[in-house]
Amino acid sequence: MKKITYQDIADYFIALSNESHELISNLKLQKLVYYTQAWFLAVFKHPLFEATFKAWVHGPVIPQLYHEYKKFSWMPIQKEVGEEHIRKVREQLADDERDLLDDIVNEYFGIGAFELERMTHAEVPWQKARSGLSEDDTSSPTIHNEWMKSYYAQFMK
Repeated sequence: MKKITYQDIADYFIALSNESHELISNLKLQKLVYYTQAWFLAVFKHPLFEATFKAWVHGPVIPQLYHEYKKFSWMPIQKEVGEEHIRKVREQLADDERDLLDDIVNEYFGIGAFELERMTHAEVPWQKARSGLSEDDTSSPTIHNEWMKSYYAQFMK
């Protein structure tokens, strides 16, 4: 079975955006991909995909993913990704993983980009990575998977 990539998850959210007409910017996409990884780490104790998140000024970012969509700036991402991609990703997941992905969509997908940014800034993994930096210092400290796993695990029932 093909391993899921961060690009698969990004395309999943873009496809949902296209289907639901809920606009998605690069900023929002980064946060949705981040929360997906964070909750998979907390629940399943392993990452869903291989990637390193950096604690940029506007929150957690996968730099490669950011650069792919930076041409859209703050505007909605316009990419033809259809419903078949949603099915493809879901078929690669076990039932409990699909359920978690559904929970993430239900919890975060309807939240705006700036609110998602505000939320990540209030959470320990981003704060820990940016320790000693001012709010607007540009830098790329790593948000470690272990920090994400332990922080989000504390909220599980």
